[in-house]
Amino acid sequence: MRLKTSVIAGIVGLAGLVPGVAGAAAPTCEIDRPVMFAGLDWDSNSFHVAVARFILEHGYGCTSEVLPGTTIPLLNGMARGDIDVTMELWKDNLPEAWEAARKGGKSVELGINFDDAVQGWFVPRYVVEGPNAAAPGLKSVFDLPKYKDIFRDPEEPSKGRFYNGVAGWAAETVNSKKLKAYGLEDDFTNFHPGTSTALASAIASAYKRQRPILYYYWGPTWVMGLYDGVMLDEPAYDEATWNAMAASKTPDKAVAFPKMEVWVVANAAFIAKAPKLKAFLSKYHTTSAVVSKALVTMREAGGMDAPQVAAKAFLKARPEIWHAWVPEDVAARVDAALK
Repeated sequence: MRLKTSVIAGIVGLAGLVPGVAGAAAPTCEIDRPVMFAGLDWDSNSFHVAVARFILEHGYGCTSEVLPGTTIPLLNGMARGDIDVTMELWKDNLPEAWEAARKGGKSVELGINFDDAVQGWFVPRYVVEGPNAAAPGLKSVFDLPKYKDIFRDPEEPSKGRFYNGVAGWAAETVNSKKLKAYGLEDDFTNFHPGTSTALASAIASAYKRQRPILYYYWGPTWVMGLYDGVMLDEPAYDEATWNAMAASKTPDKAVAFPKMEVWVVANAAFIAKAPKLKAFLSKYHTTSAVVSKALVTMREAGGMDAPQVAAKAFLKARPEIWHAWVPEDVAARVDAALK
């Protein structure tokens, strides 16, 4: 009996040294307090925070918290050390605020979360492809006049309708200038939904009824994840033309929206104390399409825990993506927690 007991005890002891084996010793976090994430007020950030928190908790033995707020106050908080990590910083949208946050080395870039954030003009794929396509030749914004009747505006039937962004959005102003520059004002009305929800509802209604619609949208969003849209071609982005368009009330040239890089950034003092967490967060990388699909899951789940539901679904379904972010032992612990 003593021999059998000793053998069993030895096996149990070895199990505690092997990652992923039941009874394995919990890892010790490099930080002796909760890691604080920026709780930026949009869904894709909530998804990324939920993914990172799950990996930190189960893979690295860390606790974490989220401080809700808007971009600039949270950036200032990260520079002060109140925030440790921001999972989704759109640097190009607020260059001055980011420069202030990183001044004196207080905040640092870790890596690109996704580099293919998109904006553009879309039509449903069934409008341009397939046996019942109403506009199989529609490829570019310059083709639109030929197909204005397909997108007929019910309030002004001689024109098609373009669903712009909400009045007051920066993108709405850009789109209005593009209508002028592309010579489309005589053929399309510049329709402004009252809210982002109204814009999404109009798109959803068209897809549900398999009707044509020409609309502006951006990604990653649940709309992009749920509905199969085709982005119309525009002249390639050129900084000089873009700046000239932005400066003019009546531009004669326009170009496509630039694709944006969205970054993971962190407080420099925090990262200096946590090289393992730095390595993980620096490798964190997704795509606009992946995030858009996750946002569909969030929308379907609903409720306060929707980001956590979407995070777990992603981690279970796409190990080939996130295993590349972490060492094997961390991946094994996270996989075990998911089961």
